[in-house]
Amino acid sequence: MSKLKILGIIPSRMKASRFPNKPMINILGIPMVAHCFERSLLSKQIDEVYVATCDKIIYDFFKSKNAKVVMTKDTHDRASERSHEALHIIESIEKKTYDIVVMIQGDEPTIDPNMIDEVVK
Repeated sequence: MSKLKILGIIPSRMKASRFPNKPMINILGIPMVAHCFERSLLSKQIDEVYVATCDKIIYDFFKSKNAKVVMTKDTHDRASERSHEALHIIESIEKKTYDIVVMIQGDEPTIDPNMIDEVVK
């Protein structure tokens, strides 16, 4: 049996009603969402991690770091909707389909990569 292809998607947007601009808030010199991205890369189970955003500031930040990021529509009401659109974009870019998709919240800068691995298992 071949290994399952596993994708992590971090949906992120600047227009949060309770805390606008939260993804790019500086924590020790790094935007909050970047902490989430870097810690997600430490997962032993996930093959690829992408940020999915509708905001140019987030997109440009990750592009400047040569990190994987996709631009989505700004009409989504839910993170799951943004992740769904991103999945289709990513599969088109990567020319492959993923067996498991893990949606990782962009406002958990101290997320434990082992927790991601447990979710996959």
